[in-house]
Amino acid sequence: MLVRDAMTAHAEWISPDITLAEVARKMRDADIGCLPVGENDRLIGMITDRDLACRGCAEGADPNTTRARKVMTAGITWCFEDDDIRDATRRMSEKQIHHMPVMNKQKRMTGILSLSDLALRAPKDLFGEVTRLVARDASRHAAAPMAH
Repeated sequence: MLVRDAMTAHAEWISPDITLAEVARKMRDADIGCLPVGENDRLIGMITDRDLACRGCAEGADPNTTRARKVMTAGITWCFEDDDIRDATRRMSEKQIHHMPVMNKQKRMTGILSLSDLALRAPKDLFGEVTRLVARDASRHAAAPMAH
């Protein structure tokens, strides 16, 4: 199975210069938990609902003036839409990430691959890998304070 067969298509990115309030509204309106961040036609990071809460809100950032760039996770792990789903799942597990942008060969974003996508659409033999990633992440967040 290829990544394109499991991913959520039609993902869009946001500018690093929009406010945290705008980011939160976009996430709420689209019912999603993360947004890729792009600048000058390149992906530069991801911002998650956790970033908003832990790097924004908990640090006292003003959501109406603080920009996405301030709280986003810099750097990006991505995959190609024609990568094997097993390789993409392994990469997500190694990086301990829940969402991964999907690119075509022209390096244009065509979608997002999430743990939810894997749980719903990936071959059943990958379920154990997905479950381990979720369980490891849940125990890490419960046991450790947030690192900066």
